[in-house]
Amino acid sequence: MSTPAAAVAAGVLPGRVWLYSNYHCNLTCTYCLTESGPGVQRRELTAERMLETARQAAELGFTALGVTGGEPFLVPDMPKTLAGLGAILPTVGLTNGTLFTGRRLAAVEVLAGTDVALQISLDSADPAVNDEARGPDNFAKVVAAIPALIERGITVRIATTGESDNPDDLARLCELHRGLGVPDSDHVVRPVISRGRAVTADLGVDATVDDLPAELTITADGAFWSPFGPTVINGRLDTDLLLTRTTDPLRVPAQTLLGLVEGRPAGGDTTLNIR
Repeated sequence: MSTPAAAVAAGVLPGRVWLYSNYHCNLTCTYCLTESGPGVQRRELTAERMLETARQAAELGFTALGVTGGEPFLVPDMPKTLAGLGAILPTVGLTNGTLFTGRRLAAVEVLAGTDVALQISLDSADPAVNDEARGPDNFAKVVAAIPALIERGITVRIATTGESDNPDDLARLCELHRGLGVPDSDHVVRPVISRGRAVTADLGVDATVDDLPAELTITADGAFWSPFGPTVINGRLDTDLLLTRTTDPLRVPAQTLLGLVEGRPAGGDTTLNIR
């Protein structure tokens, strides 16, 4: 078996390590992978744990980090934590973008000029369509937050999750995000995956392990195959994509993941353009 560093360098193993900072959220989106919401168990990773994981990831040869949740910016001092992570490896932080007003908007200025991008969810240029899945006034809050963040020197990406294959809908959304200051190169479009709350809502496409990028993902519960792995259905954590309960040292789940990736048949790869 090769090392993670060699596998990442050869493109056998993706370079990004994901961290689930928490599971609670201020929204209850219809397709949420983790059934996140205001009242769920928080299951947080501490700032110290995330920073130590990042240091170990860099030592192992990984090249980037992702932080997701839940809503990461409900965690105290998340801007400082992201800045610390970005000083170790290039980092993308996923957020619903609805909390950036007042003190939170001021606090996030620490990310200006750092190697950290914020990826904000925006699913439609039609406010009613967007808010049907994500909650009342979501569209208005997001389109206000994006230019406010960009004006403060923060890199913003847009992530669109949905089931519409209407090219006109996508064209209108792209026109919107360009007008907000986000180029096409920073716009990610992905399908709804039938895991978590999407199962209950009868939404999304089925995804097998071969459809999901093998991106090492660390949560308070263990290490998983993909950030789409540690999902929740009816309040119970899915463990079908669990690698190990051990997350420290990081080399344990990293080598476990590498062994599984190297053991896949030739041609085994993702098929749903999930990223």
